[in-house]
Amino acid sequence: MKVVLYSTHCPKCNVLTQKLKEKQVEYEEINDISIMEEKGFQQAPMLEVDGEAMDFSAARKWIESIRKDA
Repeated sequence: MKVVLYSTHCPKCNVLTQKLKEKQVEYEEINDISIMEEKGFQQAPMLEVDGEAMDFSAARKWIESIRKDA
């Protein structure tokens, strides 16, 4: 599973970063706004899991659904 966090280090970005760490999810973080724009993202944070992009709300729900021991 490939997880990419597109972040500008805003408060919501920091929430997702903390939640990913709590669930011990390995992820790549991209902070380059030009890459985000190329992907058509108009807000941050965005989380991409195996190519599926999620906004903050969907990303939180996805992270919360992960079991730590999984």
